[in-house]
Amino acid sequence: MAYELFVSLRHLRAKRTQKFISLNTWISIGGVALGVMALIVVIAVMSGFGKDLRDKILGTTSHAVITNINRSGISDVDKIIQQVNSVPGVAAASPFIMNHVMLTHGDSVSGIVIRGVDVVNKGRVSDLEKNLIKGSLNFLETEKNKPEGKSAKFSQAGAILGKELARRSGLRVGDVVSMVSPSSRITPMGLIPKMKVFHVAGIFESGMFEYDANLAFISIPAAQNFFSMKNKVTGIEVWVDDIEAADTIAVAIQEKLKFPFFVRDWMRMNKNLFSALQLEKVMMFVILILIILVAAFNIVSTLFMVVMEKTKEIAILKSMGATRQSIIKIFSYQGLIIGLVGTFLGCAGGFTIVPNLNEIVGFIENIFGFTAFPSDVYYLDKLPSEIQYMDSFLIVVFSIVICFVASLYPAWRASRLNPVEGLRYE
Repeated sequence: MAYELFVSLRHLRAKRTQKFISLNTWISIGGVALGVMALIVVIAVMSGFGKDLRDKILGTTSHAVITNINRSGISDVDKIIQQVNSVPGVAAASPFIMNHVMLTHGDSVSGIVIRGVDVVNKGRVSDLEKNLIKGSLNFLETEKNKPEGKSAKFSQAGAILGKELARRSGLRVGDVVSMVSPSSRITPMGLIPKMKVFHVAGIFESGMFEYDANLAFISIPAAQNFFSMKNKVTGIEVWVDDIEAADTIAVAIQEKLKFPFFVRDWMRMNKNLFSALQLEKVMMFVILILIILVAAFNIVSTLFMVVMEKTKEIAILKSMGATRQSIIKIFSYQGLIIGLVGTFLGCAGGFTIVPNLNEIVGFIENIFGFTAFPSDVYYLDKLPSEIQYMDSFLIVVFSIVICFVASLYPAWRASRLNPVEGLRYE
């Protein structure tokens, strides 16, 4: 062990006359530990929220969407799907139809988004089937494909509604609803809006209020018949093997299909939302790093008091041949040790709290008698959290560097001490 490190460790040990300095040392260690722990927990929670939100969005929508710039729809569906499936990284592709309609049931009228989906592939490539809380995808089929033995109420085409939409309209599985298309047809009586009757084949819950309150699914044949699209579709949904590479795969699909097709990945379609989450994450990182800076100021004050207390020892060391660099090492090692111990304790606390966060929140709720995250507001059954090891590594590095830098100025001042001044009154 280098003698500079040995002396640093001896300085950090308390004596009877140095209780205040020792207390400041522990306060500095506690400040560093608290800052590191808070950073790890907050970053984990925000990352968990981001992942939970992403999973809910992608559970209802696709990883990428192909549309026609001319808005005339896509006709050669099978040919385009075959081209898309040949792109490396593509897991599946499926056509869809999307339009706005008015849903009416009794006195209830709602403007919603209707999506025509491939009944055969939709359950395989998305989480729609997993999100179903009532009913089945099989009932989306039209009358000619309906299972035998079903009652007459299933003679209409089926529709799967969002949970909030069904609750708001007072609908249950098996009920009959009317949908009115904004496009009209010409008759001898003038323009008449298109209207079609559907039965409620199922109810889904995605966890996203906007989807659950404003979205409904029907089969593609029913949508083509309703919107008079013949063999055309609005676009093609694409699912990829690696969602983080969706932007690169979307570019490859765009290069393959070229004009007039336009490909957008899920990150571009939800850019504002995820950019806001990322900005919040960065700002929380900056704000919480201030806790470590406060601890760094404690380190500076602690080391200055050590320098004042150890004036005689510093003078003796220098008179025995210790160089300025050695004195700087002695005191900078003290700041480094405080940073290492505080960071280690903070990491241990953070990695212990994050996996048990929901139990801790539940314990606090039981003590104070309140609900931190009401399910009807946040659509959360638990607090999402996910430890980010790369972010945690950066937090550790920042913490140690800040503590080390904070010790340099007091160490430099100690190295400038004149041995004669230190020993004059001894």
